[in-house]
Amino acid sequence: MIEIIIPGLTTFQFHHLVMDVNGTIAKDGRLIEGVPPLLKELRTRLEVHMITADTHGRQEEIDRILGFEAVRIPTEHQQKAKLHYLERLGPERVFAVGNGANDALMLQRAALGVAVLGPEGAALETLCRADVVVPDICTALELLLHPKRLIATLRR
Repeated sequence: MIEIIIPGLTTFQFHHLVMDVNGTIAKDGRLIEGVPPLLKELRTRLEVHMITADTHGRQEEIDRILGFEAVRIPTEHQQKAKLHYLERLGPERVFAVGNGANDALMLQRAALGVAVLGPEGAALETLCRADVVVPDICTALELLLHPKRLIATLRR
C-alpha cells in the first residue's frame, strides 16, 4: 500500500496500480524503456494490473518480461470492460494510468487517474477525465515512488 496525503484535497491509500498496455506502457506492442524496473519496484508495495486487448499480439512477451500476466479484454466495449475491472478492485484504492479513449471512464472512476501523453498521444476525452496529465509512463509511475511530486501538483 502507498499512502499519499494531499493537503487541502484528500488522503489516498493506493492498493492497486491499473494500467492500459498499448500506448501507455508499450509502443507498437513492445515495452517502453524504463518501465520494467519501475514496475518491479512498485510490485513490492502495490498489486499491479495490466489490461489489454492485445492489439499487436505481443502481450505474451510483455507478460514474460514483467513476470506477471495482463488481463485480456475483448476488442469490443473496451471502455466498459476496463471500468468493470476497476470497479471489482474498489476504485477508491486504485491509481489508474492510460492514454486512449477506452481508458477515459477508468481514469475518471479511479481514486486517481493519470493520463499519459506517450508515443501514441492521448485522447482528448481521456485528458479531460484524468486528475493528472504526464508526458510519459515513467513519469506517471515515478509519481508513486516520489509522492512529493504528486503532492506539489494536486495540493490546494
